[in-house]
Amino acid sequence: MKNSGTGNQNMMVADSDALRRQTFGNLLQADGEDNSFRLSNAWETTPRASVTSSTYSSSPSDQSPRSLSIPSVDLPSTPSSQSPWSSQELPESTGLVGSLVREEGHIYSLAAAGDLLYTGSESKNIRVWKNQKEFSSFKSNSGLVKAIVIADELIFTGHQDGKIRIWKVSQKDPSIHKRIGALPTFKAKVKSSLNPSHYVEVKKHRNAIWIKHMDAISCLGLSEDKSLLYSASWDRTFKVWRISDSKCLESVNSHDDAVNSILSGFDGQVFTGSADGTVKVWRRQMEEKGMTKHVLSQTLLKQECAVTALAINPSASILYCGSSDGHVNFWERDKFLAHGGVLRGHKLAVLCLTTVGNLVLSGSADNNICVWRREGAGHVSLSVLVGHGGPVKCLAVEQKDAHWQGGERQYTVYSGSTDKSVKIWKVAAQAPPTGPPPAQQQQGENRCNAWPDLSLVQSFSAQDKRRASRRSK
Repeated sequence: MKNSGTGNQNMMVADSDALRRQTFGNLLQADGEDNSFRLSNAWETTPRASVTSSTYSSSPSDQSPRSLSIPSVDLPSTPSSQSPWSSQELPESTGLVGSLVREEGHIYSLAAAGDLLYTGSESKNIRVWKNQKEFSSFKSNSGLVKAIVIADELIFTGHQDGKIRIWKVSQKDPSIHKRIGALPTFKAKVKSSLNPSHYVEVKKHRNAIWIKHMDAISCLGLSEDKSLLYSASWDRTFKVWRISDSKCLESVNSHDDAVNSILSGFDGQVFTGSADGTVKVWRRQMEEKGMTKHVLSQTLLKQECAVTALAINPSASILYCGSSDGHVNFWERDKFLAHGGVLRGHKLAVLCLTTVGNLVLSGSADNNICVWRREGAGHVSLSVLVGHGGPVKCLAVEQKDAHWQGGERQYTVYSGSTDKSVKIWKVAAQAPPTGPPPAQQQQGENRCNAWPDLSLVQSFSAQDKRRASRRSK
């Protein structure tokens, strides 16, 4: 692992990185301290600032989306209004249909499994929701639950303290989640600490065992057969874990800066996106005794701005990449991962991506969610989901709930934000594009020039909840 270093030369590099990514760093800290992404090693030096309308840029080809206002509502004094969580159900239609408002902090991670939704935040609690009602919860020893992945009855959570915790659903009572271990295991740490060859340099004059992450876990991913767990960290590495015995098979020094996203697809390939501005492709090789070896296959992208999110559409064989410049690049597997174009729909950084069917959704620091539909060699902008009062940090889709209605395939989409809420949307896959048809694709670019026709019926912000709580005292 590379040394972060000291001295004048390294300070100059750090200052350069801080200046280069200052705008995005300021944005992420606009609503309290945010630790979702590491944009450079000079993150701590980035000054804190509030986001104003001057942050937005405008051009004729990239007009501001139409905003839908959130009304201020006086809530009655009820037990639910004073609870840390409450649910507001809205009429079911395409668009916003519900909102889960929490007072525990920013929402950093979401995972949907069947009819259950798992939410992680800066608190120590992982909440489980069913039909917009709290179904269960379990508590970790560390807050900032930055990633959640589900492999059958096991739930893996990645945390700011660099640890991965493992939970299992009780077969007798599905509402009970028991912690059954952590990665690396205590036994593995003791065994590795006794072997000098298992130590690597993490900082100048500081060594650590190679199976342990030395900084925050930024993301988790599963192999296609769910036999391997991938963990990526701000320590610039990703590690490979065998789920059956919790063994760390490999640690890869993958990037020159924090790894912000990792996923597996396309027959065993692994994709990583980093604050160093690159997207890399790794080819997995199986070694003796079930060990793995990941070899760098190619670098798809190398740019100045940070890579913040990755997503794969398995059916269409497309890889999507979100960046701090607000763009979504994509590559097509059928064309040997040739660059297919750029989706331009956000004013600020793309913070999360997800795909379902022929749709791709991007959540952004501009508080909005863009919905795109893959059509032939291009993409059509279907809508922009407006309703959050802060950057959209995570997205999840409830696959089980997908159904046909009026000739349209509808999905339930969840979005988590720094406004401390999870919003629930109904998104139609076959809905016609809103507004005028998109401009003809030029130089591999797809532009978002169609804005939504969605009605925000009712939504209560965290500020509204606090105001109502004060009135009731």
